[in-house]
Amino acid sequence: MKNYFVYIIRNHKKILYTGITKDLNRRVIEHNKGEGAKFTRGRGPWQLAYSEGPMKHSDALKREINLKRDRSLKSLLKLQKNS
Repeated sequence: MKNYFVYIIRNHKKILYTGITKDLNRRVIEHNKGEGAKFTRGRGPWQLAYSEGPMKHSDALKREINLKRDRSLKSLLKLQKNS
């Protein structure tokens, strides 16, 4: 089933976090409530900076690894203004 998304969120200090989820909106809300990944707790507020999908779970996991290694994309996302 193709129902997973890869996403990157960014906070006001331009810190980026990459993950996968079935529901982008719910996941960003969880990160902002401190219910997301341990890394994101206390570093918010977070906003969605980039996403891809939907895709199969295995494809999302592979893409997440590739995005974490993609320095050029990270540089571009850090240059964007937070809205």
